[in-house]
This record gives sequence, C-alpha cells and structure tokens, in this order.
Amino acid sequence: MTTVTEKHQTEIKDLVCDILEIDPDEVTETSLFKEEHDADSLRAIEILASLERNFNVTIDQSELARMVNLKGVYEVVSEAAGW
Repeated sequence: MTTVTEKHQTEIKDLVCDILEIDPDEVTETSLFKEEHDADSLRAIEILASLERNFNVTIDQSELARMVNLKGVYEVVSEAAGW
C-alpha cells in the first residue's frame, strides 16, 4: 500500500518531469534541474505555479532557491502544505 507521502512525491515528480519535458527515469531526487536537465527560470516559475494549483498551497518565490532538485521541491511543498 502506498503512503500519502509517496503519492505526493509521485505527483510532484510527474508534474516536474512534465514541465521539464523529461522522462521520469532521467531524474533522481538529487539531480539538479538547471545543471542536469537544462531548466531555466521560466520553467522554475511554471513548476512553482503548478505546485500551488495542484496542492492548493502558497509558495513564496524566495523558496525557488531551495527547489533545485526533487528533494528540495518535496521539502518546500510539504512545509507549505503542512504534511
């Protein structure tokens, strides 16, 4: 049985991979979006906006500095959502 956390992590990974147009197999929790997956600042803003919509949270743009990989995104979203 999948836990809620695993479900959220899968949703977040799918969302990020969709925006960055990469295969989920290509990204790890610690692979860097900008350096390893050619993400630019516009994609980062798009990820932030999608996370806010999908999880009904508000994330300050200053948190983008922490959202450099999936691990950082998970942390920021879980803090914003109170998971």
